[in-house]
Amino acid sequence: MAQKLATTARTGRDNQRYGAQGERLVAGVVPLSNDKTKVLLIQSTRRGGWVLPKGGWETDEGTAQEAACREAWEEAGIVCTVVKDLGTIPEMRAAQELTDKAPKAAYQFYEVRVDREASEWPEKDKRGRQWMTYLQARQSLQTRPELLEALNRSTIIK
Repeated sequence: MAQKLATTARTGRDNQRYGAQGERLVAGVVPLSNDKTKVLLIQSTRRGGWVLPKGGWETDEGTAQEAACREAWEEAGIVCTVVKDLGTIPEMRAAQELTDKAPKAAYQFYEVRVDREASEWPEKDKRGRQWMTYLQARQSLQTRPELLEALNRSTIIK
């Protein structure tokens, strides 16, 4: 079944899924180049810097994998195929870093193959994207341990 590509990004948390402890359920991707030497990062809209594509798993999505691929499209403009489940990563931020806009979360990440990079995508005007080596990405993700853990679980060539 082909992935339906929206022209606008979803906003808000009205349909957000939450876990048993009230944590926000977040799905994301680690998009690797075909030769596995690079990962595609996107610019964060809230914190600045670079992050992996990720976002809330919503109640109308049957699986976290579906949510992860939607987020990859909305934020990075990529159509992708999941190749590996990287598992769930618990919240790693300190309590003082949690806010109403960035509450406690549980992250489900997938390594994906990038099938297509679009020139237009829903959040193109809000985010840049850049292919980075493992070392560049590790440096960029150093303040986001949950994202670095997802990268380290992937098969990227280190």
